[in-house]
Amino acid sequence: MDIPFFNYQALFKEYEKSFVDIYKDIGHRGAYIMQNDLSDFETKISEYLNIRYAIGVGNATDALQLLLKAGGIGVGDEVIFCSHTMIATASAIKFTGATPVPVEAGPDHLIDPQSIRSAITSRTKAIMPTQLNGRVAEMDEIINIAEENGLQVYEDSAQALGAKYKGKCAGSFGLGGCISFYPAKTLGCFGDGGLVLTNDDEIYNKIILMRDHGRGDDGNISIWGYNSRLDNLQAGILNVFFKDYDKTVERRRQIAKLYHENLNTINNIVLPPSPDENSNHFDIFQNYEIETKKRDELKQHLSNNGIGTLIQWGGKAVHEFRDLGFEQVLPFTEKLMRNSLMLPLNMTVTDEEVTYICDKVKSFYKI
Repeated sequence: MDIPFFNYQALFKEYEKSFVDIYKDIGHRGAYIMQNDLSDFETKISEYLNIRYAIGVGNATDALQLLLKAGGIGVGDEVIFCSHTMIATASAIKFTGATPVPVEAGPDHLIDPQSIRSAITSRTKAIMPTQLNGRVAEMDEIINIAEENGLQVYEDSAQALGAKYKGKCAGSFGLGGCISFYPAKTLGCFGDGGLVLTNDDEIYNKIILMRDHGRGDDGNISIWGYNSRLDNLQAGILNVFFKDYDKTVERRRQIAKLYHENLNTINNIVLPPSPDENSNHFDIFQNYEIETKKRDELKQHLSNNGIGTLIQWGGKAVHEFRDLGFEQVLPFTEKLMRNSLMLPLNMTVTDEEVTYICDKVKSFYKI
């Protein structure tokens, strides 16, 4: 078989007629920037997540930076984040003028609460957990740490649209969160796109201005702003995909369950939690990230059998980019980055292909 890690072409072909109709409709209306397609999409997402406000912006990195700026994060502040994340999490902090402080991941690949406690200083202003791979961190403990120390909480929930912890959606635990619509996400567009999520009126009012140069409905510029608006055409595309989003999440959970049923007896692999393992967590499985000490050899074996895999972020945690000035040593996270590999999990993967992938993994371990 030939199974790419993500089949972009197949995803387009499935909805091709709808996309052509969108191009024609929006083109004929000349509705390119901040039109009804965007406002309708924002409303649908806020209702789906039970969050008061969803604000379309250029990408999830912008969403995080806008959130931090709107919340007053700036020069002299420190923001704690998990080093097992994309560099964008840290860069959003850095470009507010604050200092990003990386800490350890835990066995769930998410931020380790004890590591947060150890990193708090007099300059710490906020904690930013990354809700990675479609799973939400242990937010009760993180919120408790924040309240005990007078800290703000922001969520990098870019990979977690609809993921829940104790029935509450990612992006709704602190002052705000973000969603990414990068094409390979659970809900993706045809380029960059993102959302700010917040229940806070003041944050919302600031970001509505900040995403559009600080400009209000009356045309007055009242604050310094950015140019970061989710394109209306992308919003139209996302509206099409979102109609089937519940089915998308259900299918992803089915694939994850199939992987777990086929691979859980292999002692040499650490798997993500199965979909029904813990009732506190509702995972959407943006990715299926396994751990194995023979990661590179397994990756080559699967490639030899036509199976595409991915090492997240090129195999480096954020603090390992030493040219950026990081000096932390985080042994667990570094070990995790050496051992982690993502198997194909998306809407174009069939049950037959998952079984084939699992068979090839088993053959590598001679099972």
